[in-house]
Amino acid sequence: MGLDTPLRPGPGPTGRNPDASTGIPLSQAAEDGVVNGSGDEPENTLLMQPSPALNAEIIEPGHIEPGRALALIDFSPPAASMGEKLIRMAYRMGVPGTMLSAPMGKKARTRLLATVNNTLPGSRAAGTAIRAGHFLVHGAKTPVAQVDYAGAQRVTPPLEKVVHSFSWLTDLEACAPREQGAPVAERILTAWLQANPKPPAKPGGGSGAKSGSRSGSKGGPAWSVGNTGARIANWLAHAPLILSGDKALRSRTLAHISATARWLDRHVTNAEDGLAEVAGWCGIVAAGLLLPDGRPRRLYGEAGLIKALGELMGDDGGVLSRSPLAQMEAIALLVRLRNCYHATRRDAPPSVERVVELLVPPLLALTHGDGGLGSWQGGWAVSAQDLDDLVKASGVRTRPLRDVRQWGYQRVTAHKSVLQFDAAPPPMPAHARFGCASTLAFEFSHGAHRLIVNCGGAASGGGLVPVRLEQGLRATAAHSTLTLDDANSTAILIGGMIGSGVTEVAIDRKTLPQESGGAATRLDASHNGYAARYGLTHQRILLLRDDGTELRGEDLLLPSGRKGKRGMVGFAIRFHLGPDIAVNVTADGRGAGLSLPDGSYWQFRSGAHTEGGEVTVEDSLWVDGQGRPQATQQLVIQGMVSRGGGTFGWLLKKMN
Repeated sequence: MGLDTPLRPGPGPTGRNPDASTGIPLSQAAEDGVVNGSGDEPENTLLMQPSPALNAEIIEPGHIEPGRALALIDFSPPAASMGEKLIRMAYRMGVPGTMLSAPMGKKARTRLLATVNNTLPGSRAAGTAIRAGHFLVHGAKTPVAQVDYAGAQRVTPPLEKVVHSFSWLTDLEACAPREQGAPVAERILTAWLQANPKPPAKPGGGSGAKSGSRSGSKGGPAWSVGNTGARIANWLAHAPLILSGDKALRSRTLAHISATARWLDRHVTNAEDGLAEVAGWCGIVAAGLLLPDGRPRRLYGEAGLIKALGELMGDDGGVLSRSPLAQMEAIALLVRLRNCYHATRRDAPPSVERVVELLVPPLLALTHGDGGLGSWQGGWAVSAQDLDDLVKASGVRTRPLRDVRQWGYQRVTAHKSVLQFDAAPPPMPAHARFGCASTLAFEFSHGAHRLIVNCGGAASGGGLVPVRLEQGLRATAAHSTLTLDDANSTAILIGGMIGSGVTEVAIDRKTLPQESGGAATRLDASHNGYAARYGLTHQRILLLRDDGTELRGEDLLLPSGRKGKRGMVGFAIRFHLGPDIAVNVTADGRGAGLSLPDGSYWQFRSGAHTEGGEVTVEDSLWVDGQGRPQATQQLVIQGMVSRGGGTFGWLLKKMN
């Protein structure tokens, strides 16, 4: 079949598109006699659903029961002697650490027991901006002198997190020697301590909440558990920047760290989400390692940390928020904590090391040919350098997971091409931070160039990406998939939350032999996000040849009940294009040529007999590796489809 020859859909909603290169219909099921990725026997279909917090159980190989798709790993606290267990229990019940570790309860002088060697890289550009008097967050500059550290004024969520977690200390350390960076850090720290002299009665909430120092009861963003835990860890990890100058400031800061650690002991379980609780426990353990009389706190914190990690991730290592940004943050928290262990000449508990080993492979599964991440669940296209630096700091050497079934992302590599496919429901509302309605969306790259992407970047809203675009970037239309009636497959709510929609995703992965002697990987998935409203199930089939030069797709709308509904509904299939791709629509309006920066040429074709199969070009937006928006374009196939269903085939092929 030539590229100018359109694909030939079947006769109706259950019709089948033949694959010209293999002679096998894309939507044909297991009767084809296909083999799996190992070339041995067929793989089973998986039914994936979001699940409540459950411990992993033994499940039949190749099958995930409904409600078990995101099962939780179960770790036990580090091994401890009976005496240590008693100390941990007593500390948890409120017995002061000095009474449990010092003779006659004599309190030791507050000081740091060791200096931490930070292995996590920072941004030289952001650090240089701080020295020049600005916080630089996703391309947006905010004068340091204009920040309200008490939190009474509304600030954007990304800036709020940078300021109150003191993550900017890592950037400052990366851009200048300590002698030059310390005065800058001490000035900002002094202003922050003046605005937040003591912990509030209760943890704070989101952006714009009043701080504890002003309300006297509930803290603002400075006192969310996540920011507080990260702040203690950053203060301890970068102590030379904030404790090497004025003696009065040093004493005040150490007293504040001690008071904050006691506050976290009481409030860590009131965290805003699972990742924030992990950050809180990391702060507790770090304080237990580096402050005097800290053994009881360390024992208490280690047990809480392991439990929180077990509730954060699925047993394939993917965090339950399904966010690559959250995955990176979890790795960074544990690497920083491990540095604290090493500073005191201890090894981190084996379970903590095991978690780091589990977190890295799923993250690498979302890398493209350029080494950066795909844009999923609010994340942007994190650059290869940032990702490499983090993985290097983790010390984990591993390969990407091909089939992260519980985290929900399918990865197919074919020569120079990489295909990423979201084959799971969105995260549960309790886990979502920037939950996106991205089910059955895909991204596709060839070599160092991204052809098909998602817009991404909802989590960067407040930098150069306006906050008002945050919900739009989480919508189904911001992803390369099909929408019905311009509606989201899963409801998008404010505050990063999601509502009803997709509850089940069936996924089947096979390797098909080809007549030419090669093979192709076939992904077949469907979701029920539109079933309740429109009586239709969306099924998407992707077929990628093993030489990486041809990706065939078929989107089917099938009646979800025995009897199809009457009437018509609008549909749109969107293919958001990567940056720097020149687009030219073909003369017949059913295809487009894509010219890549490296001089290669790809052609996109829509099925000839597809109703409403014309291809149009519209403006789009893509958030780059630094969280900054870039103007791009998208290919759109749209029209009306019967409530009885329809079939839409398309082809993306590299031309010689």
